[in-house]
Amino acid sequence: MEKTIVKLTKNQVIKKDSTHFTYRDAGVNINAGKRLVNNLKPLTASTSRPGASTYIGGFGGLFDPKAAGYSDPILVACTDGVGTKLRIALNSGIHNTIGIDLVAMCVNDLLVHGAEPLIFLDYYATGKLDLGVAKEVITGIVDGCKQAGCGLIGGETAEMPGMYHEGDYELVGFAVGAVKRFQLLERKKIKAGDIVLGLKSSGLHSNGYSLVHQVMERTGITWKQKAPFEDSKTIAESLLAPTKIYVKACLAALATNAVQGFVHITGGGLLENPPRIFDKNLALRLDLTSWTTPRVFTWIAKEGKIDKREMLRTFNCGLGMLVLVRPSDVDTVQSILNTHGENSLRVGFIEQRSEESVVLCGLDSIFT
Repeated sequence: MEKTIVKLTKNQVIKKDSTHFTYRDAGVNINAGKRLVNNLKPLTASTSRPGASTYIGGFGGLFDPKAAGYSDPILVACTDGVGTKLRIALNSGIHNTIGIDLVAMCVNDLLVHGAEPLIFLDYYATGKLDLGVAKEVITGIVDGCKQAGCGLIGGETAEMPGMYHEGDYELVGFAVGAVKRFQLLERKKIKAGDIVLGLKSSGLHSNGYSLVHQVMERTGITWKQKAPFEDSKTIAESLLAPTKIYVKACLAALATNAVQGFVHITGGGLLENPPRIFDKNLALRLDLTSWTTPRVFTWIAKEGKIDKREMLRTFNCGLGMLVLVRPSDVDTVQSILNTHGENSLRVGFIEQRSEESVVLCGLDSIFT
């Protein structure tokens, strides 16, 4: 078979043939993607930490556990998204905080195993790349990584015409952490008598929004209306409050070796998440009168006519993280958490299980 070889001199260019179709004609702008990567390099560099190479643009991200101070670590990895909270960002045009949510949902999960977040990667997919929106989103991711102390070492930006409605995008996050072998938090550490401390949430975090969308549709309330549960903000602005990142406070508490367990309150709320970290012969006795339920949850329950137990198994209801400690260590752990900006509350304790895995005290007092 004959081969045709085309040689170009330094000053020659390939002339575009109008009869030939290009990738850009199909809706994918490679140059826009390259510009985004170049714009992001200073941002990702700002998340640099020991062990992490935050240079982006290659084929993979590097991390050196030894440089981070680990000689015999157990690695913990997780992935998550932000659910239908993303739809509020898309509808309202507020994109600068949703990236914080993405990081938070991953790194808070790492804490449950006692792991320090080390590196983060993101996946951003859209039908047509909008450089301004993409940069806002990824700036939020950078902010989240800084709060968590992990390096943003790479990611993927995918432009896929025909896959998404105009203006839509999707987000997925990936995080890897490490824990020293002797500090690994396991369910066997949880014992009857352990005290449960609650750390306040910043709102709904990133769970339960599908139910919120239903409430909005049923009532005819719009995202731009003034929030009846938060002064001077629209409903969209209030509900987009980013998920709180508990990493620095919880790692400081963990360093005392007094923490027996963490519970990240995500989908499944206060009823489904706690039993994931202790044995089946144990139960959490939760005192619902020990904290004040934020107004947003009371509003959702009232407007949606949602049963109290359904609220508790869907939302965090004001507590984003639980910390389990021995009774003798409560004061020490609370003091450390307070030093790092987390005013913890005693919200319950672990007991031998008789019936339910989560025993509720003061159910009548919540959402009133």
